[in-house]
Amino acid sequence: MAEEAVNPQPGGSGGGKKRLRESHPAVAEAELLTVPDGWKEEPFTKEDNPRGLLEESSFATLFPKYREAYLKECWPLVQKALNEFFVKAELDLIEGSMTVTTTKKTYDPYVIVRARDLIKLLARSVPFEQAVRILQDDMACDIIKIGTLIRNRERFIKRRQRLLGPKGSTLKALELLTNCYIMVQGNTVSALGPFNGLKEVRKVVLDTIKNIHPIYNIKALMIKRELSKDPELRTKSWDRFLPKFKHKNVSKRKEPKKKRIKKEYTPFPPPQPDSKIDKEIESGEYFMRKSEKRKQKLKDIKTKQAEAVLKRQEERNKAFIPPEEKPVVQPKEVAASTKIDVNAIKEKLKKAKNKKLGAHPEEVKQKLLDSDKKKKKKK
Repeated sequence: MAEEAVNPQPGGSGGGKKRLRESHPAVAEAELLTVPDGWKEEPFTKEDNPRGLLEESSFATLFPKYREAYLKECWPLVQKALNEFFVKAELDLIEGSMTVTTTKKTYDPYVIVRARDLIKLLARSVPFEQAVRILQDDMACDIIKIGTLIRNRERFIKRRQRLLGPKGSTLKALELLTNCYIMVQGNTVSALGPFNGLKEVRKVVLDTIKNIHPIYNIKALMIKRELSKDPELRTKSWDRFLPKFKHKNVSKRKEPKKKRIKKEYTPFPPPQPDSKIDKEIESGEYFMRKSEKRKQKLKDIKTKQAEAVLKRQEERNKAFIPPEEKPVVQPKEVAASTKIDVNAIKEKLKKAKNKKLGAHPEEVKQKLLDSDKKKKKKK
């Protein structure tokens, strides 16, 4: 009877497995992977771990000298925030370090990692009001090292400034799109926010340092944010909507004056050059006697000497060759109309000397005298 209950079919246990599979409804893998909207993970409480931790854990980090005054001021607030999770915090101003340690009352095993991130952010010039948010469950942080990506210091400073933008506008736009707090300080960029936002921030920062302007990535993020609102497009590929920017790298290298033209490739080697003996055989010198060869050499030397003497003589004779004379330019005849009358100019000068500066001419004087006489008669 027991055998019949367990295995009712004579064919073995295959039928039972099939029935079990049919009883469970088939669930799509996409539904299992997606997180439902509005779902939040329950916070870790003391009831989840009432006995606490077995071992003590601690982390320490150094901070620069210029942060000492600020940390001294806000340290009581740091201790107060960590005491809620039963984590002890110490500030050593002599060594310039901050230390966080778990206690016997600590119940959350991951809170020490969050406390370590808190002191790291404080050391990287992040204000306490922002850094304390790391203690929340849905928050994370990322410290991006950008100092070693470029060797040239001037180029690094320009690209870091490009990340900030005019009056910090680029950085502010990036913060709004990613829901992250971003702090650019020295050779690092500190980011604080949700995991998805941190992923985008890291990509934009590294692309900016690699000479890709942040405005391209910001534009893509804006399109992604709009597409994520549509429930139909949420599960589909967004490649057709995102802009594709071509990287135009204009080479500043100057082209050489003389360009070498490459010869066509041939698998056969070049022909072997003729040796000295081959050349002598072609000219017939190889078959000549020694005395004949000597005579031929002397003849060649004499012809060369004669040519050299002629050249030297021509160079010496160049000094005795007179230079070519320029043709004489004959003076042009002056036209009668353009001749100057000297006597007329002399008479003008004499008249000008006789005249007084500011004096009236004789006709005007005569008229003035006549008018004065008429006035006197009337009176």
